[in-house]
Amino acid sequence: MNRCHRPPKKPPALYAALTLACALAAGLGAASQALAQDALEGQVQNEATKGGRHFPEGTLRGKLTVVAAPEIRLDGQPDRLSPGARIRSAQNMVVTTGAITGQDLLVNYTRDAAGLVREVWILTPTEASVARASVERPFLNFWPFVAASQPRDDGKTPFDQLPKFGE
Repeated sequence: MNRCHRPPKKPPALYAALTLACALAAGLGAASQALAQDALEGQVQNEATKGGRHFPEGTLRGKLTVVAAPEIRLDGQPDRLSPGARIRSAQNMVVTTGAITGQDLLVNYTRDAAGLVREVWILTPTEASVARASVERPFLNFWPFVAASQPRDDGKTPFDQLPKFGE
């Protein structure tokens, strides 16, 4: 009783068709990757052109002082680090908040969805000399504390004169 048997041989034409299909799929994957890479080129900020690091789109610049983690001061205003926030040194190595407590540092940073500071990069002198395009922008364009077109309430407006829902 022979329990080991060989599968029937496939015709060479089938192998040729499979090889052609794999080559086509690899070619399309490489083309889409090249297109994605071209799309990323527009997102690279200008520090990289001067010999600095690549920062994500929407990265902001500010002066950071760690008060007592997670409490920080960013541009003189109290702020917070998000849980799991990463701080990278000028050599692009992870830095703990205890190592930089009390130091005034020029940094690039990003925020998370809750508005907390998520990633921080301490800048080199070369990176610091390049002006950021996104420095003056608020991190959300609908943030109510920075929108100039929204009505302001000074706290003295009577309740019956406040805007109603849907107005």
